[in-house]
Parts: sequence; structure tokens; C-alpha cells
Amino acid sequence: MSSGSLGEVAWVFLRLGLTAFGGPAAHIAMMEDELVRRRRWLPREEFLDLLGATNLIPGPNSTELAIHLGHRRAGWPGLVVAGACFIVPAMLLTLAAAWAYVRFGTLPQAGALLYGVKPVILAVVLQALWGLGKTALTTRPRIAVAVGSALASALGVNELLILAVAGGALAAWSHVRSSPESRPALVLTPFALNGVTALAATAPVPASLGGLFLFFLKVGSVLFGSGYVLLAFLRADLVERWGWLTEAQLLDAVAVGQLTPGPVFTTATFIGYLVGGTPGAGLATLGIFLPAFVFVALSGPLIPRIRRSRTAGAVLDGVNAASLALMAVVTWQLGRAALVDGWTVALAVLGAALLLRWRVNSAWLVLGGAAVGLIRAW
Repeated sequence: MSSGSLGEVAWVFLRLGLTAFGGPAAHIAMMEDELVRRRRWLPREEFLDLLGATNLIPGPNSTELAIHLGHRRAGWPGLVVAGACFIVPAMLLTLAAAWAYVRFGTLPQAGALLYGVKPVILAVVLQALWGLGKTALTTRPRIAVAVGSALASALGVNELLILAVAGGALAAWSHVRSSPESRPALVLTPFALNGVTALAATAPVPASLGGLFLFFLKVGSVLFGSGYVLLAFLRADLVERWGWLTEAQLLDAVAVGQLTPGPVFTTATFIGYLVGGTPGAGLATLGIFLPAFVFVALSGPLIPRIRRSRTAGAVLDGVNAASLALMAVVTWQLGRAALVDGWTVALAVLGAALLLRWRVNSAWLVLGGAAVGLIRAW
């Protein structure tokens, strides 16, 4: 394990937490650019293994990747510091948005800012996909798995099912090619670490700080998938069963989680503030992110063992290939939403040129894109 100072870990992930717009795919791309290409904290192969492992446990993938990277750089203290520093900026921004929402009854206007940020984020993600793909997709079976995963995702197949089938396919291929004497392998399935059951009550209950914490602890412990899955999960209990929120409030909460930098799961901060004020915001945030720290701490030591096993290593190769395919599909969707006119196309092309030719830090590109969007609006 590489050694690094906690101050370095804190600074890097605070900055990422303040500039990581665009959702998990963009967060992962920015981490790859900053920590693999620029700072060389770890090789790209190990980064891919950590990324694949985060897809096999519940919770916010990009936050779990940040926690893994902090542990990789500075041990157990780094695990806590990296995760906290990546989460706190987004939590504070979301808390401010929640205060403004309650005070003025409207969401902060972020359209102009995102107009310039989205095309630049697209360039960052494409660069990461290119670099990671050259490392992960080195054989025909891996390429076939990636193509099949991308097609399945585009057709709407569940992400967890795609990852499971991809890992199983390469494991089967590895078994066919291996000798009969191959020893049994430790295989990490998508459900192997999901041993935490629902902790919140399911019967109608009045809003309370304890109930709020337990509900979001349950969500963070069992939720796989995208922000749309999170929306469905929250709606079932908070709107339909308990009536703690209205439909409009829930949609606004998810929108704020998408618009602010950092983890999308800070939607919990917004909801916690609406239900229980500042203490509710803190408890909801703690509840939804706490399981990520636990799952990473439990699964992290298993990753080297998985890689040393032929069959389990093949499972991880398949999951890595499928993860990149899912990122590619998200990038396509992001491109359709981001490239809306000549200005945005020009920003994307300029961002790609600055990244590839001059290796400009992606955080500066995000800030520059935001400035262009605001200036154009004015």
C-alpha cells in the first residue's frame, strides 16, 4: 500500500467534492484523471479492480471508490478522511439549497451553471473511458462482454443483473480454459456482502429523528443502482406509506442531489432538512453514507485475494468490462442532454483538447465551464 499524508488525501477529496458534477460516471472519471494519470497514486489496473468491487456492494459507487482510494493511499485513517471530505462539500451545498427551498419556496437557479459544466464533464468522462478501456478490454472475451453489457443497458436491463452475468460469463470462460486441477476460488457475487437487512419500520409512523436515521441507514445498506432506483425507493416509503413528503418535494430533493457536485445520495440531506431541520439533515446524511464505510472496510481486504484467484479474478475482469460499458451508456445519455447547440459542442471539443494535449486538471475545466455558462446567461 502506498503511503501518503492525511492532509494530501483531505485536500484532494475536498476539491473533488466541490467540483465533481455530473453523477457517478463523471466522479469516477475525475478520480481517474487526478489520482491515476496526474498523481500516480496507483496503477490503472488496481483502479479498475477497486471500481469493479464498488459495483458489487450496495451504496453510492463513486463515494465507495473515494473511500477505497483513501484507504489505498493512507490506510484506515485515509479511508475515513477521503469519504468524509468527498461527502461534506456536497452535504453543505445541499443543506444551503434546502434552507433556500424552505425559506423562499423555490430551488436555486442552476441551469446557467450546468449549461457550461455538462459539456466539459462529457470530455472528462470520454477521456477516462478511453484510458480505462485500453487497460480493461485487452482480450476478445472482455470486449464481447463489454459490448453485450452496453447493449443490455441500452435496452433497459437491470444494472445488477448485467454485472452478475458479465462476471459469470468470464468466469465460465476462464474455467473452460483452465486445467481440471484448478483450485476452488473465492468468488464475490453481487449479493455476497449485502448481509444488512432493512432496519426501518415499514408500518405507518410519525416523522421522527430516530426514524429518519434508521430509514436512511436501511437505504444505504440495501440500495443498488442509479439515482432513478433511489427515487423509487424513497417514494414508496416517504410519500406513499408514511406521508412525510409530498411528491413535488421528493422530486425537488432528487433534483438538488443531481444539480450539486459530489454524491447524488446527498438527496438525503435535503429530505432530512425538510423533515427534521438541521439535525434531521445531519442524521439522514450519516444514515445513508455510514454503510458505505462499513462495506468498503469489509470488502477491501478481499480484493487482492480475488485477483490472485483465477476464477474470481475472471469474475472481476467481467465486472470491470461491464462497469465501463455502463459508464459508456451513461456518457451517451449525458451527451444527448449536454450537447444542445454550437456553444456546448465547442466547449466539449475544447475540453477534450485541453485534457489530451495539455493534460489540464479536470477541476479547472469544470470551473471554467461553469464560468462560461454563467457569463453566457448574463
